Amino acid sequence: MKKLRILGIDPGSIYCGYGVIESNGEKITLIELGTIKAKKKYELLNDRIKEIFLRLNEVINRTNPDETAIETIFYSKNAQSLMKLSHARAAAVLANSLREIPISEYTPREVKKSVTGKGSASKEQVQFMVQKLLKIKEDPELYDVTDALAIAICHSFKRNLRKNKIKSWEDYMKQNPDKIIKP
Repeated sequence: MKKLRILGIDPGSIYCGYGVIESNGEKITLIELGTIKAKKKYELLNDRIKEIFLRLNEVINRTNPDETAIETIFYSKNAQSLMKLSHARAAAVLANSLREIPISEYTPREVKKSVTGKGSASKEQVQFMVQKLLKIKEDPELYDVTDALAIAICHSFKRNLRKNKIKSWEDYMKQNPDKIIKP
């Protein structure tokens, strides 16, 4: 099977995590990971959005992804935070759309379930599984990085499930017990 390079993005107007993996259907490999610390560099939202857009363009130029996976916006009680998140997400979508890179969206629950087997998993559990799956020795500085990698891994898993006509996570576990990592 052809190798597929996937850019995962965990959008945020303060920290925007990204991770690039390569998948051949059987194995996933880490290519690059990082965090865009937009608020550390700029206070104004407009400048942070521009920084996210420009930095993601650099990542795309460097890593040349075939597809991108991004987290959907989840409901928030704070309308101001939701608006800022929407702007950061739009910058990420635009950076990919201008290059005509296909974008898939996943809910936080869907990402957690595909990586840990539990839709209500904690950020620590997601980080643990991402580190195991990608053989990352050191703890990434922020959860935004492992969340972005989890989004890319989720996309890889979902593509393989569709390709292999597997309908659920439970079907996958039954058919692939050797690929399940237990904490």
